[in-house]
Amino acid sequence: MMKDALPAIFSLIERFSRWAAIAVILLFTLLRIVGIDLTMSAQITIALIALLIGIPHGAIDHLISMPSKPRSRLIIYIIAYIAIAVLAGWAIATWNLSGFRIVVVMSALHFGYGDAAFRNEWKTASAVEKSPWFVESIYALPAGFAPVVLPLTDSRTRSALHRINPALINWAGTHGHLLRTTTVAVTIASIFILLVLRALPFALDLAVLLALVVVTPPLVAFAIYFGLWHAARHTARLVPKLENSRVLAAKGSVFLALRGAITPGLYAIIGTFAISAALMFFDSAHFSSGLLWSALVVIWALTVPHMISTSRFDLRAIRR
Repeated sequence: MMKDALPAIFSLIERFSRWAAIAVILLFTLLRIVGIDLTMSAQITIALIALLIGIPHGAIDHLISMPSKPRSRLIIYIIAYIAIAVLAGWAIATWNLSGFRIVVVMSALHFGYGDAAFRNEWKTASAVEKSPWFVESIYALPAGFAPVVLPLTDSRTRSALHRINPALINWAGTHGHLLRTTTVAVTIASIFILLVLRALPFALDLAVLLALVVVTPPLVAFAIYFGLWHAARHTARLVPKLENSRVLAAKGSVFLALRGAITPGLYAIIGTFAISAALMFFDSAHFSSGLLWSALVVIWALTVPHMISTSRFDLRAIRR
C-alpha cells in the first residue's frame, strides 16, 4: 500500500518557504556588508517576479469553494466573485488611501490566519493533535501584520511608494512609527511566548519573517513573502481540496499532486498582467504610475473575494 504523500507535501512546502526567506535574508545581508545597494528598478523587477509567482494560488477559489453542480450556482458564484473584485479594485483606485488602509488590515488577517491554518491542516493530514486556538492566534496576528505593516512603515518605503503611487506615501499619517514599534514589539513578545509554550515551528517562522522584513528592502520583503511563503503554503493547502491532486497525493506522488494544484491557476498570471496593462492604457488618470501599481491594484482587488472564499476553510482549520 502506497503511503499518502500529503504530510510530505506540507513538510516540503514549509522547508521551501522558510529556506527561500532565509536565502533572501543572507543575500541582502551580504550585499549590505559589501556595500551594494539594489536600484529601485531592480527591486521593482524582483517584486513583479515574486508577485507573478504568487498569483496562481488564489485563482482557483471557484474549484474549492463551490460544487460544480448545479452549474447555475457555480455561475452565480463566479459572477459575484468578479463583481466584488471589480468593486474592490475601483474603490482602491478611486480612494487610494482609504482603500489601501482597508486592504492592509484585511490582507494581514488573511495572511496570518491562512498561514496558521496551513500548519493545522498539516497536523490533520499527519493525524497529529493541533495546537490550541490561542496559540494559533498568538502566531497568526504577528505572522500576518509583520510582513505587511513593517515593510510599509520602513523608512526606505518612501522611495518605493513614490515610484508605485505617490498618494500612498503618507498612508499611515502620523501613526507610522507607533504602528512599526507596536508590530515589532508584539512579534518579539509572541516569539518568546511561543517558545515558552513549546510551539517551536511557530516561533521559528516568526523569527524568520521578522528578519526578512528588517533586513530586506521593504518592497522585496513583501513580494518574497507573498510569492514564496504565503502563496506556496496556500498551494499546499489546495492539494487535499482538489480531487485530482488529492488522488495523486494518496498514490504517493508529491510533485504531481503539487503540479495539479498549481497549473489550474496559471492562466491568472496572463490575465492579471493583461488587465494591469489595459488599466494603464485606458485609465491613465488612476494608473499612470506604472505596471507595478496596476498589478498591485488587481491583486489587492482579487484578494477581497479570495479572502471571503477561503475564510471558512481558515476558520475551520483553526477551530478543528
